[in-house]
Amino acid sequence: MALGQKAPAQTEMASVTTMLKPSFWMSDFKKQRVWRKAHALTLNVHRVASTIRGAQYSALRSQMIRAAMSISANIVEGREQKTEREFARFLGYSLGSTSELEHHLLVARDLRTISDADFSSTLGQLIDVRKMLHGLITKLSAPKSLSLKGPVPSHLAKSAERSAGSRQQAAA
Repeated sequence: MALGQKAPAQTEMASVTTMLKPSFWMSDFKKQRVWRKAHALTLNVHRVASTIRGAQYSALRSQMIRAAMSISANIVEGREQKTEREFARFLGYSLGSTSELEHHLLVARDLRTISDADFSSTLGQLIDVRKMLHGLITKLSAPKSLSLKGPVPSHLAKSAERSAGSRQQAAA
């Protein structure tokens, strides 16, 4: 066998492994945009929390960091699950942690332990991550028969536009 060639058994095993992987599977969680954004949020929360001074705020500092770390950690753990449903469940845990972190940020702002600038920028990051999580959960939870693989036929697109227009008129 030439150098660099795989043995037939290795090639067969690789193709079987590829067939068994769910369609959403990605070997490297670091390639996922939502994880990268959540990781950046974690680093920023750690920076902001480390500016909070005073022993009486040690629990707040700790909870802020733990909630932020939980967001990205659950994305990583969910990525390794066998089904899209299980992955979506872990994304739901991440979503819950965004709400917990938002609460801690509000408390820190209201106690004036973090600056308004740090609060605003961190909250902006959190909202971006939350939107991405919602979108991914929606995508994973959508029935397969409803997901469109190609462009929407023009007669369906026009029908949807008319329906949206009539809803807007009715609301006005």
